[in-house]
Amino acid sequence: MSESHTTPAAGAARFASAQRIALVPSTRRVRAIFNGATVVDSLRALLLLEAGHRPVYYFPRADVRMALLAPTTHATHCPYKGDASYWTVTAGGRSAENAAWSYERPIPEMAPIGGRLAFYWKLMDHWFEEDEEIFGHPRDPYHRVDVRASAREVRVVLGGETIARTRRGLFLFETGLPPRYYIPPEDVRAEFLRPSARTSVCPYKGRASYWSLEVHGRVAQDAVWSYPRPLPECPRIAGYYCFDPEKVERLEVETPS
Repeated sequence: MSESHTTPAAGAARFASAQRIALVPSTRRVRAIFNGATVVDSLRALLLLEAGHRPVYYFPRADVRMALLAPTTHATHCPYKGDASYWTVTAGGRSAENAAWSYERPIPEMAPIGGRLAFYWKLMDHWFEEDEEIFGHPRDPYHRVDVRASAREVRVVLGGETIARTRRGLFLFETGLPPRYYIPPEDVRAEFLRPSARTSVCPYKGRASYWSLEVHGRVAQDAVWSYPRPLPECPRIAGYYCFDPEKVERLEVETPS
């Protein structure tokens, strides 16, 4: 599955040819919360975009509550940044081991991140940009999501059955990813859908719910997803179904003659 909530930030790939890493100063107030404590509160973050990886905020040490951090012996090496040191974050009796890292003496090309701290996104409880909570990872400023209505026919087939057919689809074009075709529920045969416990988060679209397909005893696990309440920036796809082309027999999209 190649939804953006499970793949590296595609926008960063634009730097891969001439420059593997780019740094973008952020003017947003960025905060990270762990066990009710504000670990970082900054208006001076640097957003690091690296080919093949999700965007990461690097914060000046003055904007981090260093009293909540304890250095560890863990260390890693990156050929593009240098040697990283790590810290464990502890608040209210709860700890996140090696949750923060810093390149104390990065390679010369990465001098701007020297001494700044970054945090594993999933090890913090909440992240905010200004007063709005954000999910998944920071957004890449070069990443776009565009939704366009199309009368081109989209047809989904599994087990010899047409599961969905529409000329009222919404085509979603996302930087670096294949197009996705969102189909209104009226044009999907709901008798083949089986609710799944799986969910996922996309920082550009919101939280997705999943369904499996069952057709004549054949099951395609988590082959369909939908955003019941997408983020305000992507409202048009609310409630529409999207099918994973790798989990159905055919996903056919009409090509204009």
